[in-house]
Amino acid sequence: MDDRLTRPATPATAAAGGAARRAAAPAGAPLAHDLDAHLRASGLLRPGDAVLVAISGGVDSLTLLHLLRFALPDWRLRVVAAHFDHRMRPGSDADARWLAGVCRAWDVPLESAVAEPGLRSEAAAREVRYRFLREAAARRGADAIATAHQLDDQAETVLFRAARGTGLAGLAGIPARRGDVVRPLLPFRRAQIEAYARAMRLRWLEDPTNSAADYARNRIRREVLPVLEELAPGAAVALARLADHARAAEAAWDALVADAARDAVIAESEGAAELATARFLRYPSEVQARLLRSLLRRHGSAPGRAGTRAALEFISSGGSGAQLHLPGGVRLRREFDRIVVATAPRPDTPEGRPALLPGADPGAAEAVLAGRRIAVRWGPEPVADAGASESFDPDALHFPLELRSWRPGDRIRLAVGTKKLKKLFAERRVPRSARARVPIVAEVGGRILWAVGVARAAEAVPSPHGPALHITVRDVEHG
Repeated sequence: MDDRLTRPATPATAAAGGAARRAAAPAGAPLAHDLDAHLRASGLLRPGDAVLVAISGGVDSLTLLHLLRFALPDWRLRVVAAHFDHRMRPGSDADARWLAGVCRAWDVPLESAVAEPGLRSEAAAREVRYRFLREAAARRGADAIATAHQLDDQAETVLFRAARGTGLAGLAGIPARRGDVVRPLLPFRRAQIEAYARAMRLRWLEDPTNSAADYARNRIRREVLPVLEELAPGAAVALARLADHARAAEAAWDALVADAARDAVIAESEGAAELATARFLRYPSEVQARLLRSLLRRHGSAPGRAGTRAALEFISSGGSGAQLHLPGGVRLRREFDRIVVATAPRPDTPEGRPALLPGADPGAAEAVLAGRRIAVRWGPEPVADAGASESFDPDALHFPLELRSWRPGDRIRLAVGTKKLKKLFAERRVPRSARARVPIVAEVGGRILWAVGVARAAEAVPSPHGPALHITVRDVEHG
């Protein structure tokens, strides 16, 4: 076992120490009193609750287990511990055995499991860990799952997300409660927790990966936050307070969007919803964006900023019958004075999955047309990429554009006049079986700009010295 890990020498000595702690804990460090007051004010737990405590062996989780097991006798909590061995570092199996000894000494039932095979990413580990915790809670009849996130974790989370450009929801950080998961230690500093652990003479494990410099969160914890505390004492507390403000603001936004939805969403079923266009457009743009994202998520699409912007531009312009296809198999369709949100044909249909070009700023995307993967790149400068290329006057375009398959009724304006794509395909001897795989660049309102490899519209031609949008399309499978 790694000598850097601190722990009881044997289960017997741990049991003896546990008996002394049981007598001393109620009158112990101030953290016990403050936690009692916090739980009563917040309602995170109720007297008599069965609580499954997630333990890793670190100081935070062992302190939480000790507090709930010994320091709150009036609460009569029924405490169960749960440990999941991710097998992501050497020695984790020995840590699990040591924790089993601690739980026996403290007379705490233990639920444990091992990842099979060993996990390789934090995201995968988190997903499997929480699945195990919920299954263990169900087996034990637990009322809540308690994790040991604390205020410094909150500050690190908010700072990291802010640096990555998160929105208001991201700044809300770690919630004190999410469903059946509660975080009783969230208002308390790491120093308070360690002070309690030392006062109770607890021993804990030190995870060597917590000091690894190649983890961004570790560097924030060990390098960035200490500097911030020097420059602005109380920075961690201020960051946690920012999370509280962001969470309150998000709750207010949710209430406002719910009111807007009751007004603007005039019908909704399992597969579709209808928006009254005029009512929807009365609301400020941020309310529109939040309402639209909420509606699209319920029907299977989760657009980012570019997708949301494209959808909003589609709603505010274009004629009846126009359609916009979004990731996740969802489409918007204009029908006179309303917008219909509906499940689109699945990607294995000839129509496939289109790609959106939300504006003239440089970007890239991928479409699936009749099972054929098509990459598209665009921007104000020529794209250094193999494939077919065309240039357009961005001021003559109505964004968003989309790269899609042809649809019955599509027409393109050529120098000799407009012509149906179906007829043009026949003239250019494009086989019927290949037509669904021809990439079409079009405005979402329906105007065809380019049938790649077949014809370019005689519209939106850039002037020699004016701005240009360069679009390059290539077949992914064949370069």
